[in-house]
Amino acid sequence: MPRRTATMLASTLMLIALLCAGVFIPVPYAEMSPGPTVNTLGDHDGEPVLQISGHKTYEASGHLNMTTVRVTSADYKMNLVEAVYGWLAHDNKVVPHDTLYPDGKTEEQSTQENAEEFSQSQESAKVAALKELDVPVKSWVVVSTVVKDSPAEGELHAGDVIKSVDGTAVKQPADVAELVTRHKPGEDVTFTVVPAKEQAAAEKENRTATTTEKVTITTAASDDTGEKRAIVGISAGTDHTFPFSIDIKLADVGGPSAGLMFALGIYDKLTPGDLTGGQFVAGTGTIDDDGKVGPIGGIEMKTVGARDKGARYFLTPAGNCAAAAKDTPDGLTLVKVDTIGDALDALKDIRSGDTGSLPSCTTG
Repeated sequence: MPRRTATMLASTLMLIALLCAGVFIPVPYAEMSPGPTVNTLGDHDGEPVLQISGHKTYEASGHLNMTTVRVTSADYKMNLVEAVYGWLAHDNKVVPHDTLYPDGKTEEQSTQENAEEFSQSQESAKVAALKELDVPVKSWVVVSTVVKDSPAEGELHAGDVIKSVDGTAVKQPADVAELVTRHKPGEDVTFTVVPAKEQAAAEKENRTATTTEKVTITTAASDDTGEKRAIVGISAGTDHTFPFSIDIKLADVGGPSAGLMFALGIYDKLTPGDLTGGQFVAGTGTIDDDGKVGPIGGIEMKTVGARDKGARYFLTPAGNCAAAAKDTPDGLTLVKVDTIGDALDALKDIRSGDTGSLPSCTTG
């Protein structure tokens, strides 16, 4: 065999071997890509995204789209060829697998966590919108979760209303941890609670729950490095009673990042006129009960998805502005927002056509 032919054959075989290795050898990466966007003012799967009853509502035109990111599943094994393609693809992003699924988190665990965050974001969106409209909302501190095999398991339950700890009234979730950690591990702490079933019955009957129970729990030591804290094994959160019904109908979506857009959609439905002036506005951002907007992940994917859907303006959390501004899709204006009030002010400028004064995102 001529040397030239042998060399070409060897090179070809080596290339084939490298390609096979690239296809069959897994790499510890995952991929993010633009996901679907949904207009919070419109319908999804044949029914309105926002369903409000018991209060006057108004027709709203235009778009206030929440945005999403697609990610590969926790058990997906990406190969080297896919990773390289993802790195080269402009609209996709390849990240270390542990970035999306830290500490060996399973697909089921991630889905459950995302569902819980999505539910909480809906509650906070309702509260933030109603507060902006000066509509009173009743709130109280509850047991959000109970850790398996913790001292609180079987003693406290998700949905129990925490009235006090050791006789000190609880006004916000952070109070619970502060009061528990006044103890040393092994000491008793006493919770005064309204049982979840009693609270649910009272809400259904539109009355104030009055039945309380005292629950004494022996604290355990935290697994922190360094000095150990006293813990009981619960997380505290906030629950609310709304003066009328607000339902958000959107399946197969998780995480907290739609909070801002849900809040704006609710506000628009409860006020005359159109917040957008008929414009296509998309956005993202977590929101808390006080209307503070927080940063989210995958901002680059969300701006691309919004632009591809037709958005002209993108409400961007201040904490994401620098990253989003590095690669802004053509035809999309990034608008910096830090609170729901900022977003409402920006929408006022958009519908009036006074867009020159919109707060913009910069890379600095």
